[in-house]
Amino acid sequence: MNSPAIAPLASPETPRGALALALVASLAVHLAITQWPLTLGEDVAKPLPLTATITELPPPPAPAKPAAKPKRRAPTSTSAAIAGPDEPLLQPQSAVAEMEQAESLALATPFDEPVPAAAETTPPKQLPPRVDLAYRAFLGTQGFLIGEAVYRLDHTATEYKISTVAEARGLAALFFHGQGRASSEGAITGKGLQPNSFSIARVGTGNDRRESASFDWETGMVQLNDDKSAPLELPTYDPLIVLWQFYFAPPEQDLMQFNIATTRKVYHYVFVRDGTETIRLPFGDVEAQVWRRESGDGQLDARVWMAPSLHFVAVKVRLWNTRATVEFLLDSIRVDEAVAQQ
Repeated sequence: MNSPAIAPLASPETPRGALALALVASLAVHLAITQWPLTLGEDVAKPLPLTATITELPPPPAPAKPAAKPKRRAPTSTSAAIAGPDEPLLQPQSAVAEMEQAESLALATPFDEPVPAAAETTPPKQLPPRVDLAYRAFLGTQGFLIGEAVYRLDHTATEYKISTVAEARGLAALFFHGQGRASSEGAITGKGLQPNSFSIARVGTGNDRRESASFDWETGMVQLNDDKSAPLELPTYDPLIVLWQFYFAPPEQDLMQFNIATTRKVYHYVFVRDGTETIRLPFGDVEAQVWRRESGDGQLDARVWMAPSLHFVAVKVRLWNTRATVEFLLDSIRVDEAVAQQ
């Protein structure tokens, strides 16, 4: 993923330079392609933590369909239609036949034989209205913890909101303070998520800043930061949607092409399916499809592991360039305590 944020960082030969790259990426899995610093703006509320942990996700809810327009009923003919002056009145033969059939069935059934009850059906599991995907960020591939990020999905039948709060951990916390926050809001459609707005913020540093982008699907334009704009082409996501998009619309081919609009630019991405691997998570091993993206420009390459058993939620992400490698691993899936006990 092309990352303009990487260029101003310190020299990659220094530990601080590598940590700077790592933290920029750890602020959010896909916020590595956004740009810092940001312009001054309003704060973003920190979501309250969800404490109950689940190990599986129910299938995505079916997209809501618009209410059907009432249809005009055609007049139905009945056996008791009004007869003409020279015609006899017709008898309701169908009703008579139904009564005779019911009487014969009642006589044929012994009184001491129980009537079979209707089969009980278990209602399908539903996606909780709030779900947290909690990730841990590591520098390199040896598990050197540098950050944590939680991505929350709030949804209704037709709308969604994704929000995240990320902050440095371990040695990285000695160099970087505050939190990175981002949010995305939009519609749930038959083809997945369609953003209406996307915002990012840095808070707790004494110089809180914010940027945003708004999507106008009627005019086909996205309004970016600094009064810039760009045309919208389908499909276009924002950085947060990518974590949940394939949960709602699983990949159907071995190659995916889509655009990602940040607050300053629209990027085009091509990902190719590259086999499967078993990923060890804190709550168990899962089989995951490997999707790779090679930039070809040496700036930032990516691998994404999506688990079909978790409806294609990303369980692992690896970002790297010539300076450093950062990995993100799904740590837990959290929901409301009341939902988990149902």
